[in-house]
Amino acid sequence: MTADVTVVIPHFRAPVLVECLESIFAHTEPAVPVVVVDDGQMAPSLQAAVARFPQIQVLHNPRTLGFSGACNRGLQATTSTYAVLLNDDTRVTPGWLDPLLAAAEANPRVAACQPKLRSATEPELFDYGGAAGGCIDRFGFTFCRGRLFARRERDQGQYDRQTPIFWACGSALFLRLAAVRQVGYLDTAFFMHFEEIDLCWRLQLAGYTILAVPASVVYHHSGFSLPPRSWRKAYLNHRNNLVVLLKNLDCGPLCRILPARLCLELAAAGRYLLKGEWSSVLAPLASLGWLLAHPRDLCRRRRQSRRLCVPAGRASAALQGPGVYQGSVIWAYYVRGVRRASDLLPEEADG
Repeated sequence: MTADVTVVIPHFRAPVLVECLESIFAHTEPAVPVVVVDDGQMAPSLQAAVARFPQIQVLHNPRTLGFSGACNRGLQATTSTYAVLLNDDTRVTPGWLDPLLAAAEANPRVAACQPKLRSATEPELFDYGGAAGGCIDRFGFTFCRGRLFARRERDQGQYDRQTPIFWACGSALFLRLAAVRQVGYLDTAFFMHFEEIDLCWRLQLAGYTILAVPASVVYHHSGFSLPPRSWRKAYLNHRNNLVVLLKNLDCGPLCRILPARLCLELAAAGRYLLKGEWSSVLAPLASLGWLLAHPRDLCRRRRQSRRLCVPAGRASAALQGPGVYQGSVIWAYYVRGVRRASDLLPEEADG
């Protein structure tokens, strides 16, 4: 299949960049342009990549812009119909691009697709970040087909059906660029974490569809950018999750769930304390403090997002539709003992 696609790789010093590029050039036919956005001041990993693959285009950021800013710089420099945001710690597999391109070409309302993401270090398991596609519950907590909280499922083909989802993971995110330009690029104020969920939500508000395409498989190393238990990672996850809701959710549902979310944020701080995760204890409290200190910024970002909403996007505006669990994933996991996403959102039979 002739591909009008550019691969954009935001790079911040991950030592596996060469391995990522090797897989792209070995498993992508016909060859596609590859843009590496340097967010780490020409680290040795990038120097090795340029020496090995002189055909790549490198964009050097004058300062560290974070994941969102680096991705946007690459997307804005792209003139193809489609782009794939691909983390520098991923490894693609034979034929990975064709199913994504076919899904987008089959339906002009498909704005984003996600391949099946499996762990690069434990390949029989789904990747933590995106697994087989992103979901959300009625309180705005996110999870994946194949991963609930820290519990990842073994890939046994249980999520091999192409299906609409709520969000696609930024580690390997196939995008229709005309749709992205319509709704706006990644929100750079997130810096990292939840920016792709926000983008997918805005695309749905504008009437587009997000797809999981499991016929495409990509392996991912998690945790190269920030250590899993770092304070900053916990802080950004808590803060940005709340910002996504404040930006994109209808007023009625937002007013109903905000009191519960605030209580759950305080409960999260207590849970970190009980588990001895001292570096994360203050993260939920700091995130609430940031929200209280930035009301004008939040109102501005909400106005920009809500202007996109069309009748076809009303379901996502109210947290309904594909990939939305109409219950609490926290209650299901910690009280009911549910360990599989398919028990919350059953997979429909093909045909």
